[in-house]
Amino acid sequence: MNNHNGYYHGPPRQSYYPERITDYGPIPFVVDINKATLHNDTFRTALWTGIHLQLTLMRIPAGESIGLEVHPNVDQFLRIEEGQGLVQMGNSKENLTFRQPAFEDSAIFIPAGTWHNLTNTGNKPIKLYSIYAQPNHPWGTMHQTKAIAEAQGD
Repeated sequence: MNNHNGYYHGPPRQSYYPERITDYGPIPFVVDINKATLHNDTFRTALWTGIHLQLTLMRIPAGESIGLEVHPNVDQFLRIEEGQGLVQMGNSKENLTFRQPAFEDSAIFIPAGTWHNLTNTGNKPIKLYSIYAQPNHPWGTMHQTKAIAEAQGD
């Protein structure tokens, strides 16, 4: 049962692999993150959005990238479950001095205010999950493609 704040009161709701991909936040939630990430076929889907944290699943096709971006007040964590790419970061979009290859099982930490991009350098999609601390996308965000995300200003 939800109260007026949207908080869940009652027995914890658990799912080890969600039957449907939707935003389960901010109620308690358990998920097989590897399985959920590998089964995701969208560019970006918010799986859990809380007050201070957000988890999204992402799929980056071969030869494409997340897109150069910066989150002024949001730290970000990426974990690649499948695929490989090149991580670039820097203090401005013209000064991406950090360049590092990343592979399956790589964890990528992006400090707030850092320009960054992840480009798929492999021949299959990168499947990853991203954790934002503060949430960066509206609750329930689902972008089938990067073009849709860009058209929505996200």
